[in-house]
Order: sequence, then C-alpha cells, then structure tokens
Amino acid sequence: MTMTITEYIDKTSATILQMHDIAQDISDFAYMVRCTLQTGNKVIFCGNGGSAADSQHLSAELMGRFLKDRKPLASIALTVDTSALTAIGNDYGFDQVFSRQLDGIGRPGDLLVGLSTSGNSVNVVNAFIAARLLNIGTVAMTGEKDSILSNLADLTIHAPSSETNHIQECHITIGHLVCKIVEEKMFP
Repeated sequence: MTMTITEYIDKTSATILQMHDIAQDISDFAYMVRCTLQTGNKVIFCGNGGSAADSQHLSAELMGRFLKDRKPLASIALTVDTSALTAIGNDYGFDQVFSRQLDGIGRPGDLLVGLSTSGNSVNVVNAFIAARLLNIGTVAMTGEKDSILSNLADLTIHAPSSETNHIQECHITIGHLVCKIVEEKMFP
C-alpha cells in the first residue's frame, strides 16, 4: 500500500515533534558553533549524498545569512570542491576525501560538523579521527542509533528516526535552529 501525502506529512510532523527530547543537545550545538565563531575560528561541514547537500546548505546559511542581515560567519563545506574531491578520491581513496581536506585547512579551535544518517560513513568517520588529532571539536548529526560517529564526537545530535528521509528532515530543521540561535546571540 502506498503512503498518501497526508500520511507522509503526519509521519514527518510526528518525527519533528520528537525533537523536543533533544532540545538541550540542539542548544549545546548552537553554543559550540557560537563559541567557535566568536573565537575567530570556523565551522566545517561534511557529509555524503543528501547529507552533502545539507552540509552545503547549512554552511551557506552561516556564511551568507539566515534571517538577519549581518556579517558573514566563517564556514565551509568540504563537499563543494569537486577538483579536491576527485583528486583525493583518485589518489588516496574516497574514504580520505574529507580528512585530507581537513588536514589542509583545519586549525585547532575549529568545529567539524559531520552529517551521516547511519553515523558510519567511513569518510566522515576518518574526518572525525583527523579532527581529534588536530584539536578540532566535533559534532555528529546522525539517526537515532548509536554509531561509530556517535562514539567519536564531542556532541552527537541523534535525529529521532531510523529512516534516512526523516533523519535528513530533522537534520535540516536542527541546522536551521542552530543558525537562528547563533544569529540571535551574536547579532542581537
């Protein structure tokens, strides 16, 4: 049986409402982003597929603007440089595409945000391992299950679902909330 449009909307809404249970984690995430930016460091995003698109989206919200006209906030997505992605993927393997870039541009005090619906994407995991060696903070945005990333991250935001589409819907909502909180705190 095919799910109707209204059934899908109802399921998405119910999943989003379950995010009340992770409100403190979202607040902690926003605090980490704000502290990173206020100390002159940058927020670095990575992810694969839809999570790559979400990484770029959230980075752009910080660099450009979210709801307020304000100065740009230092942010970059490691998913946007196709030459670097293909060269690193070809020369070192796809599992190194984010960690190698992080080694090049990451600095102590930066914050790495990895989006992975499974929490087990090898290239994101390797970026978190590199971040630890570089003294870069980490936030993992995953699904509800424990994962490799959730065990490596300084903070894990578990979207309350095990379905990829609903996890991604939560991730973008969480990202928008963080951008809103950061703008309000940094630009009252």
